[in-house]
Amino acid sequence: MLSIVLLINAGIYAQKDQIKSAQIEFESGRYQDALGILKSSEYLIFNSTDEDKSEFYFLKGNVLKALAGKNIDMVNNLSSASAAYQELIKAENESGKFKYTLPANVALREMKFKLVNEAAADFQAGKFNESSEKSYNVYLFDKKDTLHLYNAASTSMEVKNYDNAMKYYEELIKINYSGKGTVFYAVNIKTKTEESFVSASVREVSIKTGAYEKPRNEVSSSKKLEINKNLAFIYLEKNDAEKTEMRYNKVLELDPNCIDAYINIAYVKLGSKKALVDQMNNLGNTPKEMELYDQLKIKKDNIVRSVIPYLKKAMLIEPKNQDVAKSLMGVYRSLEMTAEYDELKTRI
Repeated sequence: MLSIVLLINAGIYAQKDQIKSAQIEFESGRYQDALGILKSSEYLIFNSTDEDKSEFYFLKGNVLKALAGKNIDMVNNLSSASAAYQELIKAENESGKFKYTLPANVALREMKFKLVNEAAADFQAGKFNESSEKSYNVYLFDKKDTLHLYNAASTSMEVKNYDNAMKYYEELIKINYSGKGTVFYAVNIKTKTEESFVSASVREVSIKTGAYEKPRNEVSSSKKLEINKNLAFIYLEKNDAEKTEMRYNKVLELDPNCIDAYINIAYVKLGSKKALVDQMNNLGNTPKEMELYDQLKIKKDNIVRSVIPYLKKAMLIEPKNQDVAKSLMGVYRSLEMTAEYDELKTRI
């Protein structure tokens, strides 16, 4: 037991020395050296005192923030700095000793503001992938500010970066984002730019500090339909039939007159019969194979028949849509529904 206590005490003293050494390097502007010292001693933090934990995480956040300020791997360093400050805030909440929580929160807001500006600048410069990534990192900084996750998804969609767009849209659906509600804005007196706030009360506190002015509210409409339509389209592009149909059905819950949803569900369903057709074409003429052929044909015809309600609904929405009419006629012909085929043909 005495040996264990001595080892723990040695670790605590080593941690204090490492923090002091890293602090010296940081104050001298040698940020990479300071970070190297902190990383090499991070394993000791678990047995440190509350005071040393605060010192360690605050210094680590400051070092990473300084590196980002030098445009050294800015996005990743800002993200890592945020994680360090969050660890600090968590540790001080647990200990009840709030030495660095306030400056850490100030630093977090500064970094978020920097990323917001960088994302906007990249967007204006046509660097859409970079803008999207930075918007997503803004969301990671403050997950209550879900607008930036939506911006990341929309920007990725705009440049057809479907992998990132899918990731962001799926997260929006997971958190049940709608985008509907009131957005609270105020102008940053120092930068002269307008910023959004997560609530009216947070904005009010910021205005009382003297840092903000000219508050205004903006009512935004729901983005759920757009999100589901875009995600369904991505699944369609990626040939994921099951997810495509599921998402387009959600679109129809939100907008029963969305013609694209009916057409694309029909398209996906018809595409699923290809495997059956291929299997039928590879069969021979033995009695057993002919029996299997008949069974597969029934399955194929059931799939084809299942698209009729979707195409008919699309025709009701757009009676003069020639593409939909031709598709429906093809279905009738395939199922030998002669009367329906002739009736539709006379109408178009």
